[in-house]
Formats: sequence, C-alpha cells, structure tokens
Amino acid sequence: MAAALMASGRVSAVVAGCDRVANNGDTANKIGTYSLAVLAKYHGIPFYIGMPMSTLDRSCPTGADIPIEERPAKELFSALPDIGVWNPAFDVTPAELITAWVSEEGVWTKDQFWC
Repeated sequence: MAAALMASGRVSAVVAGCDRVANNGDTANKIGTYSLAVLAKYHGIPFYIGMPMSTLDRSCPTGADIPIEERPAKELFSALPDIGVWNPAFDVTPAELITAWVSEEGVWTKDQFWC
C-alpha cells in the first residue's frame, strides 16, 4: 500500500521515528522502516527521522553494530511449529537513505554524523 501511495504522487515526505541512531547516522526502528526508506528513495520523496537526542548513540559506530531483537517464531506461526521463521522486531535504515534527522536540538544532516 505504501508503494502505491508514493507512486500516486500524493506523498511529499515520509517521517519515521527511531529507537537508536548509530554514530554514522544509520537508524534502527520498528521492522518495515528500511522498506519505507527504500521506497521513498525510489520515488524521490524525502525521508526524515524523528530523533530524540536520547536515541543517538555515539559509542555505536554503525548500524551493523546495533543488536536486533528477534521475536519468537510462534508469534507468527503458532499453528505451524515446523515452519522456520525469521522474526526481527527492528531493522536498520542506512544513513544514505535518510534526508535528515529532526531532534529537539534542530535538524541534523549527514555532515553531522560523518565524524
């Protein structure tokens, strides 16, 4: 549905929250955020992150260093116990897909992350 709406030209920007932001700007958020960022990039739509300063982790170099919680398979397939499932709670959006991060201290651009 998000892709169809973006393709229709009725979306002027996408704003997502975040749970953690690495020192390079890679951003962890609920599963599906990365997909929205890829769609936004494809359709030429700015993709913004609402970033509380408490989520910025300067000690975490990149998104690859953010541990991703995996939820139990039974949350998806309790009636099919023999089905293998990967059920992450979060995904990481690469900084390259993010237009800017908006915090209580102002708008951050990629220049503020590449230290």
